[in-house]
Amino acid sequence: MKYEQAQHLKPGEFKRLWGVKLETFQHMVEIVQQQERQKKKAGRPGKISRENQVLMTLEYWREYRTYFHIGKSWGVTESTACRIIQKIEKVLSEARVFTLPGKKHLYQSNALINTVVIDVTESPIERPKKNKSSSIVARKKGIP
Repeated sequence: MKYEQAQHLKPGEFKRLWGVKLETFQHMVEIVQQQERQKKKAGRPGKISRENQVLMTLEYWREYRTYFHIGKSWGVTESTACRIIQKIEKVLSEARVFTLPGKKHLYQSNALINTVVIDVTESPIERPKKNKSSSIVARKKGIP
């Protein structure tokens, strides 16, 4: 669903579909547009508007679909979808507006925490290193 269609949704439906409130989405778009104004304009304009780029990123976060599927649903290639999503993620994370307070702040404050957000994205798994000696020993046992 493109932004032109999504802006006609009720606020509750928008949150159910994209996972954020409409006001939060608009704040995200403002941050992305502010960063784009600071950039030097070079090249042709993009095929997808800033609003749709933020929606594409929210769709990736919400549904965790592959870049191939997101690219097909938005009419761009897989590599373009990947590039757009990574660019929007970088801009939003560098803005430091949508971050949680650190441990020190939480320990020092007496504020009651109403919501906890848990990041469940993929992370590398530590695997044991394969060393040559353990694999050779197993092979030598069968030799007479």
